[in-house]
Amino acid sequence: MDQAVLALSPTELEKSLGSIVPPHTADAYWLTPYGIPGAGSTNTTYIVGHSWEGRASPFNNISALSKPGDQLTVTTAEGPLDYKIDQITTEYKDTLKDSAIWDKVPGRLVLITCFTEDLWGKNIIVQASPLPAG
Repeated sequence: MDQAVLALSPTELEKSLGSIVPPHTADAYWLTPYGIPGAGSTNTTYIVGHSWEGRASPFNNISALSKPGDQLTVTTAEGPLDYKIDQITTEYKDTLKDSAIWDKVPGRLVLITCFTEDLWGKNIIVQASPLPAG
C-alpha cells in the first residue's frame, strides 16, 4: 500500500463506543487523539480506512497480502519508520470496542479496515511493532 494518510479526529461518542467510521472514501486516516508514530510515542498509532467490494481501495485484501513477520514503512515528516507485522486478526464490529487493540501500547501501529467478505460485520486488524532505527 502506498497511500497518503489524512488526519481524523473521532467524536467523543465514537471513541466511547469504540466504533469509528472514517469518511466513505478510499483514503487512509490517522486517528489523531491516540498515538503518533516515531520516537517518544506514548500510545498506539491507528490508521483506518475502508475496504470496498467492486472498487479499488488500498485496504482491499490487506489480510491476504500481508502476514506476520512482513515489514512495512510509515513515512512521517521526520522520515521513514519501519514496523514488523506481529499479527493479523478478524474482529466483529459489535465487539471491537472491547478489543485489546485499544490498549495503550507506545510505538505500536494498528491498521483497521473492513473485511471485504463481510463489510458490515467484521474488521481486519493488522498490529505491528516498531523496528529499531537502523
